[in-house]
Amino acid sequence: MKTKLLSLCLSALICNMLPAVSYATSESAVLDTASSVAPNIIAPNLSQSALQALQWQPVNTHATQTIDLNGTSQKLNSGDIRGAIAAFALPANQGSLEITLNSLIKDKQVYAPNVLVLDEQLRPAAFYPSHYFRYQQPGIMSIDRLEGVLKLTPALGQQKIYLLIYTTHTDLQTSTEMVDPAKAYAQGIGNAVPNIPDPIARHTEAGTLTLKVKSERDAGNILIGQVFSTPSQQPVTVGSTQATSTSPIKTAPVAIPQSTLSTEKPVLNDTEKYFNDAIKKAINNGDIDKALKLLNEAERLGSPTARKTFIKMIKNKE
Repeated sequence: MKTKLLSLCLSALICNMLPAVSYATSESAVLDTASSVAPNIIAPNLSQSALQALQWQPVNTHATQTIDLNGTSQKLNSGDIRGAIAAFALPANQGSLEITLNSLIKDKQVYAPNVLVLDEQLRPAAFYPSHYFRYQQPGIMSIDRLEGVLKLTPALGQQKIYLLIYTTHTDLQTSTEMVDPAKAYAQGIGNAVPNIPDPIARHTEAGTLTLKVKSERDAGNILIGQVFSTPSQQPVTVGSTQATSTSPIKTAPVAIPQSTLSTEKPVLNDTEKYFNDAIKKAINNGDIDKALKLLNEAERLGSPTARKTFIKMIKNKE
């Protein structure tokens, strides 16, 4: 049985030696640095001093938080940003995160959120423009809302990453088209849909948000933070670069190809030890699939010892 296990593991190891390829769907977004796009399509250029001055509210995983943005909320006077903002600190040492952000529509008014994701050093890493958050009809336990899901993978060695949520002057000039309840009801029971106008929700500087954060076993789409010290880069923009004046457009998050991370430098000692220890623990627990994933990630980062550790641990199981 142990010999069979070794054969299976070494076969899987050979497969993992093949270069990884990431694919994006036709709806995936790319980083757009063109100056011709609308102002809220480009991530804001915020100073470190302005970011450090904010009060970052901690958020725990597996919890839904409701945030009322009003006249007493924090503000950030910079560029096109207007009105109340929300600033959150998320745990970065619990694996990948799936974050569901809702902006609730009340009295035909809604806060159109933009989200800037920052790493532990408050460096921008990903940007979700307001039109990424799409209108959702009410359900049994929910009301009309704008909704978007963020899938993030914090780089190793970080304790926290940050979410800055804000709206802009450009957003305040637009609105969101809702669905009339009579139309939704007719569609639901299969009747003819009445020819009546849909209500319009005006975008405002205040509103109500809900934030749900949960840990994900699978890797997220956007890597937050730098494994090595690299030159400053623009944050990855997630979402279409075409703004709309009514209902926001939903686009799939972009997957960062693994080849974009440098493997020319040797992996840091602490990081190498982390991977080797994690590989040993996974094999001791019988989780070979996890050990293979850790090996693949470690070698992608330049580890010279992860493969030796993996093979040695497998042989010790004989």
